[in-house]
Amino acid sequence: MPAPTEHPAATPAPSAGRPAFRERLWPGPLGWVGVVAFGAVLGVALLPVDDLLALVVAVLAVLGGLAVAVLTTPVVHVERGTLRAGTARIPVRLLADPRTLTREELRVEMGPALDARAYACLRAWIGTAVRVEVRDPQDPTPYWIVSTRRPDDLVAALRGTAA
Repeated sequence: MPAPTEHPAATPAPSAGRPAFRERLWPGPLGWVGVVAFGAVLGVALLPVDDLLALVVAVLAVLGGLAVAVLTTPVVHVERGTLRAGTARIPVRLLADPRTLTREELRVEMGPALDARAYACLRAWIGTAVRVEVRDPQDPTPYWIVSTRRPDDLVAALRGTAA
């Protein structure tokens, strides 16, 4: 799903201090095991050719997979009046009251209740999320759904930043 266009007011003046909320949506344990298993399978496939080649390819595949996992892991943070989820960002002042979504509520929101215009920064291995309505009349995106392992903290940060 493409990211909504960036709002001009999304880059406020810098201020000292830490973000109100920051979380990397790291892969779950199965994702990391999958990276290692992929490297091992490549290494085993090359064992008949050469033992050293198999080892080198396996190690490089694991390192490459780890690099890809780290570089593609989105960050969710609330800082300087802006919510950033992955590559998209929006000023918190343009957002309505956020609410947490349990695993079951998230399933409904992403299934039968989904509006195709919504922005979603989701990771399947994270079972909770936050839904927040967009109040900007010029933005065609009606709401955002953002995966987080700490939905209560994200909601508190959004409410605190908006106040």
